[in-house]
Amino acid sequence: MFDAAIASAQPALCIPAHLPAPPKGRVIVIGAGKASAAMAQTVEAHWPGPLSGLVVTRYGYAVPCERIEIVEASHPVPDAAGLAAAQRMMALVSGLHEDDLVLCLMSGGGSSLLPGPSEGLSLEDKQALNRDLLKSGATISEMNCVRRHLSSIKGGRLAAACHPARVLTLMISDVPGDDPVNVASGPTVGDPTSCADALEIVRRYRIDLPKAARDHLSSGRGETVKPDDPRLARAEVRMIATPRMALEAAAVVARAAGITPYILGDAIEGEASDVGRVLGAIALQVAGRGEPVTAPCVLLSGGETTVTVHGRGRGGRNVECLLAMALTMGDHPRIHALAGDTDGVDGQEEIAGAVLAPDSLARAWRLGVRPRDALDDNDGHGFFGALGDSVVTGPTLTNVNDFRAILIEAEA
Repeated sequence: MFDAAIASAQPALCIPAHLPAPPKGRVIVIGAGKASAAMAQTVEAHWPGPLSGLVVTRYGYAVPCERIEIVEASHPVPDAAGLAAAQRMMALVSGLHEDDLVLCLMSGGGSSLLPGPSEGLSLEDKQALNRDLLKSGATISEMNCVRRHLSSIKGGRLAAACHPARVLTLMISDVPGDDPVNVASGPTVGDPTSCADALEIVRRYRIDLPKAARDHLSSGRGETVKPDDPRLARAEVRMIATPRMALEAAAVVARAAGITPYILGDAIEGEASDVGRVLGAIALQVAGRGEPVTAPCVLLSGGETTVTVHGRGRGGRNVECLLAMALTMGDHPRIHALAGDTDGVDGQEEIAGAVLAPDSLARAWRLGVRPRDALDDNDGHGFFGALGDSVVTGPTLTNVNDFRAILIEAEA
């Protein structure tokens, strides 16, 4: 099921049907995200005429392209390579004409991969801000609101720079609700939020902003391009792959195996450990009482949970969710589960997630691994790694966010 979810969001499958007719003028391809290089490769393979461009992806996610330059940069904390790519991208789309077409390829991870600091801010400021946001427990929409208002490229600014050319953005969504303004922080999308909203998020999570950043927000200088801005009149967004599509692909696999799938939601947010406890409680109710559905079945869900970091472990929101689920269910003999990130990277580890078996906790105790201590230390990767139950996919070249499957067997 996990493989099917990832396969459903591959650019080679999603992009061709959405490519427009060639324009009278030039075609410039730009983009950012973990899927952007694979998206660019697919565009090259199916585009009938000349084109050129630049996309930036995560280190290790590049694929060969002939006409579109692929740049690799850091995720989730930005680096100088991403900054240089953002500056070059803005220069590349300047001076275009109304007969030109900008094809923008956006996917999850673009927020970190295109770090254009606002005037008066440095790359180091953006790096510190990203680290603080990632540890704060803020939702992805809250994090991206702050990022947009401290950026020179996000929040519609990239599309505004393309004016008067036509801008068509093809998106692979990794955000709950599939709001395009939150995919890569919306470089080509008008932003309805404000500097005041960003400041409230900073206050709520006690983010220690540099003085220049706080002044930038307080003064209103960080205001983004709004949806009704005339420079966005020829900017269109098409969502070509979403978490819901991935869950539906997994459901097809379940049905083929004679297991009834139930999709609980594709936009589940909240603390990873809290979500894990709730999912574990639901699984126990199904297994023990046949409510609200009966086994055999599989409970599928997606979204993007968060982790408020208190410990010093190796992190990972999916494995944290899975470990909390395990502690809630105990070693139930008929429940199995998998939680992983469809981009192949859970947290900052090159590990997609992990699997949970009925004997996982028992095996951990035999090895001297204390499950509760691992959860308290935010060390889900350490826990499942010790059991040999990590799921390692390598770069998947796409990203439709978290994937969770809880398989509940029927009573014998």
